[in-house]
Amino acid sequence: MNISIETASALAYLHASDIIHRNIKTNNILLDNNFFVKVADFGLSRLFPNDVTHISMAPQGTPGYVDPEYRQCYQLTDKSDVYSFGVVLVELISSMPAVDITRHTQEINLAKLAINRIQNGTLDELVDLTLGFKSDSSIEMMITSVAEVAFRCLQLEKEMRPTMDEVLEALKDIKQYRNENTRERIDNVGALTSAQSLSSPHSDNVVLLKKTKSLSSPDSVTNKWVSSSTTSISSG
Repeated sequence: MNISIETASALAYLHASDIIHRNIKTNNILLDNNFFVKVADFGLSRLFPNDVTHISMAPQGTPGYVDPEYRQCYQLTDKSDVYSFGVVLVELISSMPAVDITRHTQEINLAKLAINRIQNGTLDELVDLTLGFKSDSSIEMMITSVAEVAFRCLQLEKEMRPTMDEVLEALKDIKQYRNENTRERIDNVGALTSAQSLSSPHSDNVVLLKKTKSLSSPDSVTNKWVSSSTTSISSG
């Protein structure tokens, strides 16, 4: 979460400064010894005047991360960085590379694979289960919410994608939920243990699970998510 938030913050800062990075990918997100993010490689970056809707230029970037609308229409916008960042988010929760020719033909591109799994409600086939997706309900909620953000970033039509500011705020909210939920769990376990009123050794897990599930996301891993033609999101 820290890596995704710091990267989103850097991109939001660039966009506020009228700069489009144009080559966001995991290899360009560097970490120092304290795991703080440093966004690198500005060789393809371009100034984006605030009085224009797009810049017309030949598509450049790394396969698997390039905005498909930019690739087809030759129109570069700040939403092109948003798309690339969506791919990075999927990499973070799946531990899969952006492009893998050993995967099925329709799933070589990670963005397509992710959209398919999310729309079909089979997120467990996308997520790296070693992250605790199936063993911790709050982690499941957090990863599901990150997947939702990525899903919005990966919309084929740029108008359907959020701004980097909106992405940043969404990620901060997800992290805050995780922190607050963790504190609530610790408090609940302490209170239940001191009261010594549990009739079953598994009762505390049941109580905590109910509290976590009550903070459900608008979209659940059990529901199919809609495509870009019907997804309703706010965008700048």
